[in-house]
Amino acid sequence: MTRILVTGGAGFIGSHFVRNLHDVYVTVLDKLTYAGNRANLEGVRHEFVHGDICDADLLRSVVPGHDLVVNFAAESHVDRSIEGAAEFMRTNALGTQTLLQACLEAGVPKVVQVSTDEVYGSIDIGSWDEDAPLRPRSPYAASKAAGDLIARAYAITYGLNVSITRCGNNYGPRQYPEKLIPLFLTNLMRGRKVPLYGDGGNVRDWIHVADHCAGIRLVAEKGEPGEVYNIAGTAELTNKELTGRLLQACGRGWDAVEYVEDRKGHDRRYSMDDAKLRALGYRPEIPFEQGLKDTVRWYAEHRDWWTS
Repeated sequence: MTRILVTGGAGFIGSHFVRNLHDVYVTVLDKLTYAGNRANLEGVRHEFVHGDICDADLLRSVVPGHDLVVNFAAESHVDRSIEGAAEFMRTNALGTQTLLQACLEAGVPKVVQVSTDEVYGSIDIGSWDEDAPLRPRSPYAASKAAGDLIARAYAITYGLNVSITRCGNNYGPRQYPEKLIPLFLTNLMRGRKVPLYGDGGNVRDWIHVADHCAGIRLVAEKGEPGEVYNIAGTAELTNKELTGRLLQACGRGWDAVEYVEDRKGHDRRYSMDDAKLRALGYRPEIPFEQGLKDTVRWYAEHRDWWTS
């Protein structure tokens, strides 16, 4: 039976990935920081290891014997990285290197490093392909870029079969309420206001978490060593446009919006070209309107999950 190690597997995206693995033996390694939640894995057969990808000794005991390692483990909130960058560099750069070294020593046949479109910076027009230069503008993005580069170095220098995925903004059930969609939904459902940065004109490329995970599975199967694969979203929206849709879904008006001072170094627009992944057979399956409707319903029906 295929054995898969998923680091950061108790988080939002990692747990969705695990939930869609079938007929395999799954090990989840997670540090269970504030955004990691074992409840995300309820009903899923897996072996759980509580630990940190920076712990080389732990990795030497956990990694051997796995056929695939997928690294979701990351500090991922831009605002938190602006307040303190050190933990982001530790986990996203040093932690990635520590994990890759353990995979190399254990002879793991395939590794996937899960990254973000934020490593590219900001783009006014057009879309990035995988050859676009890395120009991160936040400590979070810089730490993820560092992880990507060390992954590529392990592929070239040591011959480790590691591929890199970069994705846009995810949404869906069980996302920790610090990111825009769950934060706004839970605030609106509580009768509170929502904070909109600057003029609300920042553009993001939204993808349902299930489509993102499908892209990762395809890269795990067909991705080449050292190669990057963009996983583009299905809807480019300004934050103000998205806010309007969330207000409508929750039956609230624009008086529920509080404009706040813009984030430092706030990227204006993200947009990716995923032709390279589509050439492998990738197609997103969840239209944004349907995915958003389902997500709103999930948060409305699972108040105990986000109020406890």
